[in-house]
Amino acid sequence: MLVMGSMIGSGIFIVSADMMRNLGSGFWLIIVWVITGVMTVAAAISYGELSALFPKAGGQYTYLKEIFGKKMGFLYGWGLFTVIQTGTIAAVAMAFGKFTAYLVPSLNDAAPLFQSGEFKITWVQILAIAVIILLTYVNTRGVESGKILQNIFTGSKIIALVGLIALGFILVDISHLAENFSISDSYNNLKKDIQGNFLKEGWAPIEGMTLLGGIAAAMVGSVFSSVAWESVTFVSGEIDNPKKNVVKSMIYGTSAVMILYIAVNLVYLNALDRDGIAFAANDRVAVAASQNIFGSAGTIIIALLVMISTFGCDNGLILAGARVFQTMAKDGMFFKSAVKNNKNEVPENALWMQGIWASLLCLSGQYGNLLDMISFVIVLFYMITVFGVIYLRIKQPALERPYKTWMYPVTPVIYLIIGTGFCILLLIYKQQYTWPGFIMVLLGLPVYYFINRKKQA
Repeated sequence: MLVMGSMIGSGIFIVSADMMRNLGSGFWLIIVWVITGVMTVAAAISYGELSALFPKAGGQYTYLKEIFGKKMGFLYGWGLFTVIQTGTIAAVAMAFGKFTAYLVPSLNDAAPLFQSGEFKITWVQILAIAVIILLTYVNTRGVESGKILQNIFTGSKIIALVGLIALGFILVDISHLAENFSISDSYNNLKKDIQGNFLKEGWAPIEGMTLLGGIAAAMVGSVFSSVAWESVTFVSGEIDNPKKNVVKSMIYGTSAVMILYIAVNLVYLNALDRDGIAFAANDRVAVAASQNIFGSAGTIIIALLVMISTFGCDNGLILAGARVFQTMAKDGMFFKSAVKNNKNEVPENALWMQGIWASLLCLSGQYGNLLDMISFVIVLFYMITVFGVIYLRIKQPALERPYKTWMYPVTPVIYLIIGTGFCILLLIYKQQYTWPGFIMVLLGLPVYYFINRKKQA
């Protein structure tokens, strides 16, 4: 439930619009989701070996620290706190606020509480912060409280998604599936006007490297929707028999979610034509599809589904993230006060530090840009961690491995090949997604040396 709940947030209901604008083909849209699925499950299978070797809290931070040293572990933790985990918490909370405002228009229509130039504080932002504070508080009450909430909300959204998938094929009067797949042999991409906006009548054939650039740009959306499954490794220290259960939860959870994602996209392709997906109002593809499936009630149904989904997703992210910062604090790599557990045996200080920073990101309005910039870095850290499986096999072949990566070395190599291709294509075609995030993580280096100056002396 933690794996699936942390993965399924707002992305699956929105990102397919931008992906279609970059690809222009239902065929390539599904191919990109399949590539992302293979990539995600391959990473989860590879992580399984590391989670069994290091079955304690901290997850990816612990793996990187143990394999490549404290500096690499800190840079990952720095990126996680400054934007990866907190930025995702903020983005998902804002999605909850925006879809609530869809049901309660007065939230959107209300004047900003504060405005100075382009900076403003709206009621939607306040609602997002309220959700973060509420869920942070619930998680300070003990891991059982967070677990119950996670199970209820994740169970609800899985049932709702399965229902949407089934009814998306039964209730649609006119299926667009065939026409969306029939254009697969004439790759398409949208032309833009001088302001950089996509032109609705601007579909133009593309091929070769330009198509690969479109695939890489589209994968930013599918990758964003498919991260955070590693959250379960952050709480390994609080899971029964982590050597076995963390491995199973990652592999089963990621596989189930990627199957759901591909099925949901087939529903979009069935219910809407290409323009209907690419130009859905505010990129709310799920809302547009639901109108065709359920009629006028469809928008209410999907808005409620997204609210349930984002609420449960944020709970999983908040529950898991604080454990990493607590582990970092124990290593002298984070605020000392984050070490302590409260009377409910949970890291209350780390939870509130994470919640306050995520709330500030909500107010900044920059979390969306930050997440776009960090997609490259997230995959880069995944690749370094997956490479760690191969590195340890070579360096320490005698280590007792309670779980060994299935189809080693093929599985980690598959991830490394796809990840490398994705990163190289982004560096060539979409540099706005690469350098800013990379620089942000590198800013952690002076912080690392500052923290360690006394130890070195």
